[in-house]
Amino acid sequence: MSTSDTANTPKTEHHEFQAEVSRLLHMMVHSVYSEKEVFLRELISNASDACDRLRHTALTQPDLLGGDSEFRITVTLDNKARTVTISDNGSGMNHDDLVENLGTIARSGTAAFLEQLSGDSRKDTSLIGQFGVGFYSAFMVADKVSVLTRRAGEDTAWLWESDGLGAYTIAPSEKAARGTDVILHIREEDNEYLEAVRLRHIIKTYSDHIAFPIALHEAGQEEKEDERVNQGSALWARPKSEITDEQYKEFYHHVGRAFDDPWHRLHFKAEGVIEYTGLLFIPSAQPFDLFDPMRKPSVKLYVRRVFITDDCEDVLPGYLRFLKGVIDSEDLPLNISREMLQNNPVVAKIRQGVTKRVLSELEKEAKGADRYREFWTTFGAVLKEGIYEDAGNREMLLKLARFRTSKDDSLVSLDDYVARMGKDQKAIYYLAADDLAAARRSPQLEGFTARGIEVLLLTDPVDNFWLQAVTEHAGKPLKSVTRGAADLDDVEEAEKDKDKDDAPKGDMDALIAGIKLALGDAVKDVRLSRRLTDSPVCLVADDGDMDINLQKILKAHNRAGDIPRVLEINPRHKLVRSLAALAAKDGAADALEDPAHLLLDQARIFEGEPLPDPKAFIARMTAAMEKSLGE
Repeated sequence: MSTSDTANTPKTEHHEFQAEVSRLLHMMVHSVYSEKEVFLRELISNASDACDRLRHTALTQPDLLGGDSEFRITVTLDNKARTVTISDNGSGMNHDDLVENLGTIARSGTAAFLEQLSGDSRKDTSLIGQFGVGFYSAFMVADKVSVLTRRAGEDTAWLWESDGLGAYTIAPSEKAARGTDVILHIREEDNEYLEAVRLRHIIKTYSDHIAFPIALHEAGQEEKEDERVNQGSALWARPKSEITDEQYKEFYHHVGRAFDDPWHRLHFKAEGVIEYTGLLFIPSAQPFDLFDPMRKPSVKLYVRRVFITDDCEDVLPGYLRFLKGVIDSEDLPLNISREMLQNNPVVAKIRQGVTKRVLSELEKEAKGADRYREFWTTFGAVLKEGIYEDAGNREMLLKLARFRTSKDDSLVSLDDYVARMGKDQKAIYYLAADDLAAARRSPQLEGFTARGIEVLLLTDPVDNFWLQAVTEHAGKPLKSVTRGAADLDDVEEAEKDKDKDDAPKGDMDALIAGIKLALGDAVKDVRLSRRLTDSPVCLVADDGDMDINLQKILKAHNRAGDIPRVLEINPRHKLVRSLAALAAKDGAADALEDPAHLLLDQARIFEGEPLPDPKAFIARMTAAMEKSLGE
């Protein structure tokens, strides 16, 4: 080879995989996953997506088709070379696309997924189905993967290759037409995927619904006509009576890129002024990226069976983002752009109609308590966002909402709660906290529990926001047990608490004055509590002030500052009675200084709040213990 020939040889680039990809690939290469066959489903789905993308782009840029408008997918089996190749004539990729799509994972939720990996391949592969494996599933059956691709509208083709062990190469190449060939070099132990019968079965099982024809070609048997394997009609456009549960399930796996089975499905056709068809699924498992701000919608928009976009936030409200599936409109123009979809009146009507249909379906499902509990445990926190955001459907969403309470761990509706209220109870009481355990140990519950009053325990961050929009239900006001004075005097206490005596009024007045003097501006007020039975103190928000848990959340996001709270003291508690007796003596101000701060810090600890001065708290606690032991 001459020097000039060497200089003109296309340069092969060597790249390291992104760290997250390397971890995922290690899991794939060492996979013990029982359903390796899904690699073919994933790669055919990718090929279908590439054809969909180009078909939509070509509506406004027809030159990209280059005279070839018949989209197709071909699976080629070459026993001699030990390869399976999945080919499409879709959008194809260029150099930068390969780096972005096959060298990194830009998917939201990846971090959450990787945090759950233990390093034990057997345990980790059980998570494959929850994350979705995509292109990288190829390495479950192949010890080398080659991707030959040429982007529509470009002349240069590219060859991407990797053994899945941490690096890959990219080099310029030659390809006669647009599209992508994914070539799998099958491992010795996976010979079953070199059998035409096996591949045909996998395609029929998982990809029968793919809208583009899928052909199976056997290398070396050119005399045989390529066999079309899939039925290839849009599943959502077929009558429900012609679709099996298994076909629905595999379509869900395809369109949702999911490995769980759907919890519920809705297949419907809306007719009238605006016509559209919907095939929507509610997953049974929560996606890793459900609460990721960058998460994209999972419902694809079609117009007359032609894919338009899978990134349209206007088709469904954000609080239904867990839905996966397809909406197919008969009324939108085929060449509509993503920008034109925004504020489009047809899309707005579709959104309104689909939302009502989904909520109505959930209302039916809610009648089956155990089954609905599964849904609510998985997606209830998301659905509650609609109570805050969607005033038009607020009442329906409130009826769908379920809550845990101070009485037991079952889930109850607001209507159930109201029906269980005692005759003297005038409000719906709730307690917002970080989690269920923190809520149950909250001292603010004590007085309500002693009187048999049920309290809603709200532990989702969104609870603090929808409560700002909902002030009453069924004519009963909603009241926080950590805010304002506790209206408990009208409800009789349990027998065991009736005989507890308050400290003498004069002594309590002196104690309150002494604590106020010691704490100064650290508290807004100090007052007697009717909500405490076992604990000596608690913090509450004053009437008109922000609820304690809401302030905590906003403060964590620098949206709120410190708001002094009211310190409530229990006049029946032994410690408080002793302090009250001390306060009645001459010169009690100095003696109350440390106990007052210890009581406030104790109330802060109950609320899960950091102590402003841990060193001073330790010093006071140490001094109190030394004094106690000394006596």
